[in-house]
Amino acid sequence: MAELMNRDEFRTALENAIKGKSANASPFSIAWAEGKLSRQHLQRWAENHYHYVGPFADYLGYLYARTPDTYTEAKDFLLANMYEEEIGGDRHTDLLIRFAEACGTTRERVTNPDNMSPTTRALQSWCYAVAMREDPIVAVAGLVVGLESQVPSIYRKQTPTLREKYGFTDEEVEFFDLHIVSDEIHGERGYQIVLEHANTVELQQRCLKICEIGAQMRLLYTTALYTDYVQQEIKLPELGLAA
Repeated sequence: MAELMNRDEFRTALENAIKGKSANASPFSIAWAEGKLSRQHLQRWAENHYHYVGPFADYLGYLYARTPDTYTEAKDFLLANMYEEEIGGDRHTDLLIRFAEACGTTRERVTNPDNMSPTTRALQSWCYAVAMREDPIVAVAGLVVGLESQVPSIYRKQTPTLREKYGFTDEEVEFFDLHIVSDEIHGERGYQIVLEHANTVELQQRCLKICEIGAQMRLLYTTALYTDYVQQEIKLPELGLAA
């Protein structure tokens, strides 16, 4: 039977729940980092990614409303995160659309939900379900630790290629630069909230499980982008992957 872990043990367990399931392992991410995607492939990414990250403040809003008032620091973090997404400077979705337009697609295509894949719709639905139904601390583990904390490691591999291979300007890739910094901070805050408030064996185990599921969901979403839009043009062996 599982036992209550101390903070150091629990932190390591949370990190291990995500390890090996990063979206960096998907063929789409590998092709991106190697500069093998076309601008049309990046258009499809933006048109899907908007519908995953666009409602992030909504996910956090549902979670904020359900978080006990006694969890002051957690509520402050959720509110600050929502503020940064929507009105703390440039709206994050506007930065994403700026990149999408630089790739050659349009705001209308990006915002049209008919242009997202079924797997993207599933990830969006999962995020809403977690925010609205899970214990608030478990939800922080899933949405912030399992998903958001991955972002800096993903974008650090992709952003240099956007400049060096594709020739995007600093303004056009601001979405990525911003999230490398902000999501590193958000991810760490998420870890600290979970470490502090997951104070029973049951809560710790539920947090570990949802972190694992969250990482799997993002990996599945990113892999589906390859399957849906890329595989006919770039085969797995070209990426050093088994067919």
